[in-house]
Amino acid sequence: MNTPTTLKYSADHEWISVEGEIATIGITDYAQKELGDIVFVDVTSEGETFATGDVFGTIEAVKTVSDMMMPISGEVIEFNSELESDAAVINSDPYGKGWIIKVKMSNPSEVSGLMDADGYLAHIG
Repeated sequence: MNTPTTLKYSADHEWISVEGEIATIGITDYAQKELGDIVFVDVTSEGETFATGDVFGTIEAVKTVSDMMMPISGEVIEFNSELESDAAVINSDPYGKGWIIKVKMSNPSEVSGLMDADGYLAHIG
């Protein structure tokens, strides 16, 4: 299973990459495999501010729809518009082209409360 050591992870299977006060968020390789073939991503929250644990959108696979949860608090400043025409890129490249949103963090110290790759691997067991 692909679990980059440079990222942080939430218990809800989102990954986060931080550059300054901007966080890029997507779903993990484990999550995309569990969901199966992803067909649609619904994020209409650009410009909105969320607390940790809030639902920021949904991801739809052939057999299910799942909520996506904010791993940190902040304002959604960008949605990966490429997902509108090809949501399946999350299945093939969840940590690269399959990123979902960018967030201006309200409290960057929250990142320290997320799991590292080893902690996430232990979490999914």
